[in-house]
Amino acid sequence: MDNNDLTQLPMMSFKEIPEPKADAQPIVALVKESGRVIGYQLADGRIINKQEGVSLAKAGEIQGVGIATRKGNEYLRTLPDGEDNNNLSNLPTVKN
Repeated sequence: MDNNDLTQLPMMSFKEIPEPKADAQPIVALVKESGRVIGYQLADGRIINKQEGVSLAKAGEIQGVGIATRKGNEYLRTLPDGEDNNNLSNLPTVKN
């Protein structure tokens, strides 16, 4: 990678970028509690907690996300693709 290529900075913030399987599900909504994300709803209707989301993403079961860390905790982030409407922060919220 060219160290002067600033377009690569967003990708460098990921700890891991798993390769999604052919049948990987996208995240379609967030599950929140007191404004904090506690889980995700997948396109097939399943609702999973954050740790399950990380595990499934690492196994290639979730598409469009990478693994990042904050304060030692792993979490999912949307892979940059130039589209804002599919960013996790722009998804609707569902009740658990």
